[in-house]
Amino acid sequence: MRLVLALMALPLVPLIQASAPVAARCAPDGEATQDAALLSFLDRAYDAQLALSPESQTQLGLKTDYGRLDDYTDAAAVREQALAERQLADMRARFRPEQLGTSARVSFRLFEYEVDRSRRSLPFRKLRFPVSTNGSPAGAIPVLLINNHKVDTVADARAYIARLRETERVMREVAATMRRQAAEGIVPNKVNFAPARADARAVVTGAPFGPGEDSTLLADFRKKVTALDAPAATKQALIAEATAALTGPFRRGYDMLFAALDEIEPKSTGNYGAWRLPDGAAFYANQLKNATTTTLTADQIHETGLRQVAAIRQEMEAIKREVGFTGTLEQFFDKVRSDPALKYPNTAAGREEYLRDARGVIASVMTAAPRYFRVLPKAPLEVRAVEKWREGTASTAFYNPPSADGSRPGIYYVNLVDMNATQKVQVAGIAAHEGAPGHHFQIARQQELTGLPKFRKYGGYGAYMEGWGLYSERLANEMGVYKTPYDRFGMLSLQVWRAIRLVLDTGIHSKRWTRDRSIAYFKANSSVSDKDIAREVDRYFNWPGQATSYMVGQLKIAELRAKAERELGPKFDIRDFHEAVLGQGALPLDVLQEQVDAYITARRG
Repeated sequence: MRLVLALMALPLVPLIQASAPVAARCAPDGEATQDAALLSFLDRAYDAQLALSPESQTQLGLKTDYGRLDDYTDAAAVREQALAERQLADMRARFRPEQLGTSARVSFRLFEYEVDRSRRSLPFRKLRFPVSTNGSPAGAIPVLLINNHKVDTVADARAYIARLRETERVMREVAATMRRQAAEGIVPNKVNFAPARADARAVVTGAPFGPGEDSTLLADFRKKVTALDAPAATKQALIAEATAALTGPFRRGYDMLFAALDEIEPKSTGNYGAWRLPDGAAFYANQLKNATTTTLTADQIHETGLRQVAAIRQEMEAIKREVGFTGTLEQFFDKVRSDPALKYPNTAAGREEYLRDARGVIASVMTAAPRYFRVLPKAPLEVRAVEKWREGTASTAFYNPPSADGSRPGIYYVNLVDMNATQKVQVAGIAAHEGAPGHHFQIARQQELTGLPKFRKYGGYGAYMEGWGLYSERLANEMGVYKTPYDRFGMLSLQVWRAIRLVLDTGIHSKRWTRDRSIAYFKANSSVSDKDIAREVDRYFNWPGQATSYMVGQLKIAELRAKAERELGPKFDIRDFHEAVLGQGALPLDVLQEQVDAYITARRG
């Protein structure tokens, strides 16, 4: 179990919010004492879980266990779950929900939910591939070192070097897991091997591994050490130690991974969904439950996807007519894919132009935001291009949260590997989802608040988190972010993308759709480039269930907003609704509905 960091750090809000009436009453003394005791207990439980993950500690901005990497063995997963089970039993023995305040009862309930979720998932842990197009330690470790491992002292630099050495142990553990899986017939799909190998090769290209400029890691270490306040001789010695670590244990670790990939790849016979894995149907059902926080079946999700694709196509038809295009919608998709006027140059200047446009979108959101939100995040938001060495397996766009101490901003990453596959019409919609008012407004803002247990601050639920991001794409239209019909079409192209995910995820893993059929369906219903379509479909093959979280969550938030507007009439204020949605942070969708229902009741008076 990993209560520490799920997908991305997902913080929550204080126990009492002026704009959240459900929690605003004064608690009796005994109740307040119990609430404080539970908060302390849960924070200690979180710290005990966090102690098992040096990498999570670093991602939160801590420097504890700074020279270590995580334990990637199966025994580590079993230990994590055993610790969580002991903590759950201890909590139930010490506290009674009926003696707790409103928000503390939610914390009690969510801790139970988390342990149960990880307990249900534990039997399927061996079905998850540690290396795929969705990433691997070969990419994750450099990301951790470059983006999260700060070097403020000589000791920090030595910890960086220690982690370079630790990489050999990690790769040995990962290679052993892959070989055990393969021996049991659990082999990655064919699409995984070439991209995973290429990304890993990029890490060990350049000095000191071979000729050319410094490799990404050596360049990062050299830059950080050069900035230290330390004698020149000390800096030179540190760089020499890092060089030895890179060419020695670090490189040996990567070679172990390459050997495992080379050994296992011939055993891969094609590209298949979860249905082909041992106990694959049960595994996929569990994945859907985790991703959506609902009991929706694969068939129900598939049908919802088909309906949503049809509905969004009608919206697209309206914009096609608005811009005067007389061909079919499929022909309009081709125009958006191929029209040079809707492309950026595939050059460094084109990439900078994209980043400038995305930053402009964020600035326009910030100007309009006070009319739509009670509270805005204080943490800055940066827009960055994905680093060259991980472009091959990084997704199209994603968000990294600020560090817990506020020293690192929120970062909206965009993959600009091929500007021919990047569409101008989608820039604003993607920025709204990954940046503002999407993930940054939810995650960064919540991380700045206090009063809830850490496991709620830094955990999350995909349906809530991604549902908010997808809801934000349409909200940005209300906020006046989209300046042209093409911008609105770009937003709809992103919306239909997520509806397609409902169809394809369930099609692949439950209905046995092939990769070719999945790609064909995607292309027939969207203007997304062929390259992005292939990358997306491969992601769905490798991450069963996850792709369903976006639209399931968005539909729930939209349903709750419609209910609030209907029942409150003139008393409805969009700022208060958004506070009700965000006011207890990341929640399973049924608990979110309870929160919004309480807001409606309180406002109705």
